[in-house]
Amino acid sequence: MHNSESAKMINVQSSIIRLDGVHSMGVIGDPGCEGLGTYNMKVYAGALEESCKDDITLIVGDLVPAGTKHYYRLIREMTETLAGNDVYSLRGNHDTGDYTEYFGQRNYALLAENFTVIVLDNATRSFEEEGLALLSEVLAMDEVQQVIIAFHIPVPNRFILNCVSEEEFARLRKAYSPWKNKVKYLLCGHVHSRFEDIVDGIPLICTGGGGAMIEDVSKEIRACDVEHHMIHFYEKDGILNYRIANLSESCYGREREDAVLGQKLLEAVQGELMAHFKYLMFAERAKRRGFHKIASLFRALAASEYYHARNFYAILEAPAPFLESVEDYVPGEEFEYKHLYKMLTSYAREHQHPLSAQAYAGAAMAEKEHAELLKQASEVESFAQNTIYVCPICGHVMTEESVLERCPVCGGPQKQYEVFEEEHSLEV
Repeated sequence: MHNSESAKMINVQSSIIRLDGVHSMGVIGDPGCEGLGTYNMKVYAGALEESCKDDITLIVGDLVPAGTKHYYRLIREMTETLAGNDVYSLRGNHDTGDYTEYFGQRNYALLAENFTVIVLDNATRSFEEEGLALLSEVLAMDEVQQVIIAFHIPVPNRFILNCVSEEEFARLRKAYSPWKNKVKYLLCGHVHSRFEDIVDGIPLICTGGGGAMIEDVSKEIRACDVEHHMIHFYEKDGILNYRIANLSESCYGREREDAVLGQKLLEAVQGELMAHFKYLMFAERAKRRGFHKIASLFRALAASEYYHARNFYAILEAPAPFLESVEDYVPGEEFEYKHLYKMLTSYAREHQHPLSAQAYAGAAMAEKEHAELLKQASEVESFAQNTIYVCPICGHVMTEESVLERCPVCGGPQKQYEVFEEEHSLEV
């Protein structure tokens, strides 16, 4: 294992590289194709920390959203700051433009002590002749016995259609066929999920969970069934094995452990959320007065401030696993309506502050509904509420079964309710 102070993102200059003392490899898929914002990069940071357990790391494509110098500099700087070992990469379909300037050759082989990784570029959905020739050359070497063939876009398989053509796979197959017994794994990314298959008698591992948001990719592979993750390849008794390491939503915690930075991040969250709220309020005022362009501007500014707050909070957040998370919010809602808002309502009334009393009492009624809905939602798969209504006057929440012509708290008319309905993902 390398020391993080000397770890670097390798600019590959040789087509065949011998790596002494390397017995394991971490693999990260698709960290940056959806953007290099803090919210997504937290997962990548966690994947790099997990990959520190291995001797080297390989990123199987889509380091960046677009292949410009700006994005390549960003991903390289972040990687070299966080990585605990040397990081190699292969080109994904988003890694265009200046890729070779920053990361070097697109087709190359890593010869470790007891296994070999052959990296092939198929970012344009075709394998390069140079790469296929290299594949045959390396497989023919007597010292090469256990091989991982790595590329970005999957070969045809039984799960997804987002893959290279059968003709392209035939070209790859022709190149490795004389030494097929040496090929232990086919490895790819591109799909923002994870699946395993057997293709041409060889295990295919598709891993795209190193930063991009996990997606529904087929009826068999749903986003709710796959976690962000990376892959460890390692030797055991001379045999090349692998294991999948899921990344928790609190996978990266280095920066929240800094007490000073943690306090400043929290202050930034509070400041951005206050700005978000103020801009939304002003947008409402502008809309009522007929200044719709100004209202749109302030709604856009409010959204921007929310995303800033989300980025800061993502660094601080250490949530439970998703399926266990919903019920964690129930105690806070119950405390507010059973104790906090009840106490503050009484205080406001005693001191002749009717607006505050009204606000606290109305919020308490809404928080009670929140708690009941969250209890239902804690059984995520069976939650059956398709439509939720929110009164924009006071914030009261209603379901299809409880919705009324007028809000039971403030009397606001139904025609003004905000409606929140189930969003259906597209069929793949």
